[in-house]
Amino acid sequence: MTAQPFEVPIEQGVLVGHRGGDGPPALLLHGGAAVPDYLGDCAELLGDLFTTYRYTQRGTPPSGAGPPYSIEAHLDDALAVLDAFEIDRAWAIGHSWGGHLALQLLVAHPERLLGVICVGTLGADADVFPEYEQNLARRMTDDEIGFVRETQARRRAGEVSEADLVEVFRIVWPRFFRDAANATAPPEHVGAEASIGTNRSLAEHFARGTLRKRLPSAKAPVLFVHGEHDPMPIRTAWETAALIEGARVEPVAGAAHFPWVEQPRAFRRAVGSFLSEQPARTAGAGGL
Repeated sequence: MTAQPFEVPIEQGVLVGHRGGDGPPALLLHGGAAVPDYLGDCAELLGDLFTTYRYTQRGTPPSGAGPPYSIEAHLDDALAVLDAFEIDRAWAIGHSWGGHLALQLLVAHPERLLGVICVGTLGADADVFPEYEQNLARRMTDDEIGFVRETQARRRAGEVSEADLVEVFRIVWPRFFRDAANATAPPEHVGAEASIGTNRSLAEHFARGTLRKRLPSAKAPVLFVHGEHDPMPIRTAWETAALIEGARVEPVAGAAHFPWVEQPRAFRRAVGSFLSEQPARTAGAGGL
């Protein structure tokens, strides 16, 4: 599959991404936050199921745009991509933080979505973070644990550098895979200001209970695909799915946080089976 590059102008900058595949439109939302898009392999794997639109989120090269780095701004950016391609409705497929963003898109703009697929997602509640951090720490040295915790504290205080965030990802990235030999390359850039702002906005929404309060009203089809060895505990998928009528969870054996990398056939089968069960929807299936 040949992916075609695109640029979508937004206020103060541009979103840089790629379009490819064939099928109903799907907006791919990467995790991080504030790292370059890494969902190319995922888009290619799903290229016969969806026409995919993936982009690097605001505040991280090659995309631009200044603050605010908030959930609301990220939602506006997602809609800007759909509008640029004249797509009325699309699937939202999000990984990790991007899965949380997809759910925020569902509750804020349900009229723009055909459905949601969350992969290794950060769910509706923040209480999962201590377990998640503990799972990551099991495979780190004491020095690595100390550096990661210190850097995260400085990020929360708004005093972190890009170099330190890049180093954090270098340390933790292999721990996102069941077998470190399967690990893809960690991000070479992190938008420090975007990371600070997005995580602060995320914390505010957790405190307000945005998803917990609003997901029970969601009516779209929702699938959670979650590696059984993911340091992000699978209970966050089950607990968030329980808030949404008809939502399904598909565990993937032999995979951690990147199931499309470690178990591509099982991941593709889970998504394809779910998609085949949905009624035919024509709204938004076009695009330029």
